[in-house]
Amino acid sequence: MSGPRPLVSAVVPTRDAARTVARCLASLRAQTWPALELVVVDNWSRDGTWEVAARLADVALRAGPERSVQRNLGIERAAGEWVLWVDADMVLPPDAVERSLAAARAAGAEAVFLPEASTGSGFWARCRALERRCYAGEPRIEAPRLVRADVLDRAGGFDPANTGTEDAALRNRLLAGGVRVAWADTVVVHDEGVVRLGAVLRKRFCYGRSLPAYRRAYPGAAVAQVRGTLAAYWGHRRLLAADPVHAAGMVVLRACEAAAWAAGAVAGRRR
Repeated sequence: MSGPRPLVSAVVPTRDAARTVARCLASLRAQTWPALELVVVDNWSRDGTWEVAARLADVALRAGPERSVQRNLGIERAAGEWVLWVDADMVLPPDAVERSLAAARAAGAEAVFLPEASTGSGFWARCRALERRCYAGEPRIEAPRLVRADVLDRAGGFDPANTGTEDAALRNRLLAGGVRVAWADTVVVHDEGVVRLGAVLRKRFCYGRSLPAYRRAYPGAAVAQVRGTLAAYWGHRRLLAADPVHAAGMVVLRACEAAAWAAGAVAGRRR
């Protein structure tokens, strides 16, 4: 890490995120780390997201058609030594960047995992929050969010062919390349809003279309992720047992999602 205050470029892809984008960008603007650049790439939003981005970002761009392309454009325009990517429905505590860089410095790391917590309203949102609590510290499920720009460049950024699996694909390339990783002592809050089962399954079906390409590019990675997920549940069995209603709902939710992923994969093979 060169210099006492390396510049961090936060890249935020957005699309019709008016409900959450102002809180997300405000949390980045409130970071205690002073050397921070905010880059927003909006996918032609129609709900006022672009106006918020143009007001709060250092660099505001418009591009599509999906998240990987947006992130790659943001990374290309970023000036920072480190790149942090945040979704528009996430909120960071004020010291998240500072703590993440401290973790990188202590471990000599080039990529940093920022643990996540889910929040939202309704039964399924509470199931999702319980599920997310099981994943902390599991490298086969989580993905780094803060990476040195030169390392990210060598890894090739995000692959548009892996929509929905782009974070996992990048993680696989980083770990296979021997990139040193660390976990930050912070928590990013993911605002799920009202989780509706139908909307979740439609999204997972869409993501599943890229699963055949992901499995071809990263043989064994999908199986390893499933094993990591099951291991995470077993490791947190007492946590799940303490909340049997939402644990049961989580199992139902994950089973339905798996079916939607599989159906999407079948559709993807036919393309």
